[in-house]
Amino acid sequence: MKIVDIICSEGKTGFYFDDQKAIKQGAKNDGMFYLGEPVTEGFDSIRQPGESISVMIVLEDGQVALGDCAAVQYSGAGGRDPLFLAKDFIPIIEGEIKDRLVGKETKNFKELAEEIDGMKIDGKKLHTAIRYGLTQSILDASAKAQNITKAEVIKKEYKTDVDLKRIPIFTQSGDDRYLNADKMIIKQADVMPHGLFNNVEEKLGLKGEKLKGYVEWLTKRVLDHRADENYNPTFHIDVYGTIGELLDNDIEAMTKYLGELEEVAKPFTLRIEGPMDVGERTAQMEAMRDLRKSLEDNNISVELVADEWCNTLEDVKYFAENKAGHMIQIKSPDLGGINNSIEAILFCNQVGVASYLGGTCNETSVSSEICTNIAIACGAGQVLAKPGMGVDEGIMLVNNEMNRVLALANSRK
Repeated sequence: MKIVDIICSEGKTGFYFDDQKAIKQGAKNDGMFYLGEPVTEGFDSIRQPGESISVMIVLEDGQVALGDCAAVQYSGAGGRDPLFLAKDFIPIIEGEIKDRLVGKETKNFKELAEEIDGMKIDGKKLHTAIRYGLTQSILDASAKAQNITKAEVIKKEYKTDVDLKRIPIFTQSGDDRYLNADKMIIKQADVMPHGLFNNVEEKLGLKGEKLKGYVEWLTKRVLDHRADENYNPTFHIDVYGTIGELLDNDIEAMTKYLGELEEVAKPFTLRIEGPMDVGERTAQMEAMRDLRKSLEDNNISVELVADEWCNTLEDVKYFAENKAGHMIQIKSPDLGGINNSIEAILFCNQVGVASYLGGTCNETSVSSEICTNIAIACGAGQVLAKPGMGVDEGIMLVNNEMNRVLALANSRK
């Protein structure tokens, strides 16, 4: 099925763009606002509405395939591509990119996705958000051309050799980690709550006591309020390097503290994302690798999730092959084309490390549903409920798409 036209529309995302540099420099909250002036190029305010671009590929039989270009909350930070504003990038998609793609055959997703992901204009690769959204629409076009689900396209083309089945859904609370945890318990979220423990003094505690107290509260909350005694969620908490910051990245001290967290989390499995941030990729890999080994040597079952300094397909492979963590987060928008997210999950499977297909709260319903198809087709360890920070909406979108895909695929067996 050939492409006959590409049409774009501006969209909103499920969260915001935040100027991370300004926030790190001390910008204060006033409700949902940040006070002060932005410092990152492109920002008009420290927090501003997230934007997306819907890329609609018109096929020769009149069907329209859809993908959404979106960038992470901290767009333009940490070496990422510039702030993603729809007005700046729609002309590029409807101009030179459209000229190159009209007339292309869409049936072979992998081949065309790799071409788009490697495409250059004036010697530069396309913005990661454009590659992300365009390859989504190509996947949808391929599925429509073959009258199968997007998950089935991936399974067939990449020969993933996995059974299409439900995988765990991971929910994130944002700062509202108590009320949102209650929502997760009511909805029986598979993996919870993320927690956003990104400050030592205010959230972790100067002796680690605040995080420990929260885990203790969370354990009791689930045991007291679960509607089914067989509901046993995994606790997955992102600490943004604060444990290492508190304990000077001392492996022995971190091992001891994680062992204490394990005790208060029982009977539930505990995962800790980003336990340290040592400021450089190789050193981060080595620290994660050594902490994992230390935990295992001490019979501590806390699982580590790699996040910091693990942003690209190459990074994912580097951390996974060195067993730098028990699970690797794959930040789908940062990897550009979704073909890279697919390859990342499959590589993790190959080397025996669990994968977490994540992304950002600052995505859309379309990109979230497409990521769900990817996660199912590749057998990811878990997939993020996104977009937004409201819990209910993200669970609904990802759960319902998962069930639709499985029902359709099973009906053809």
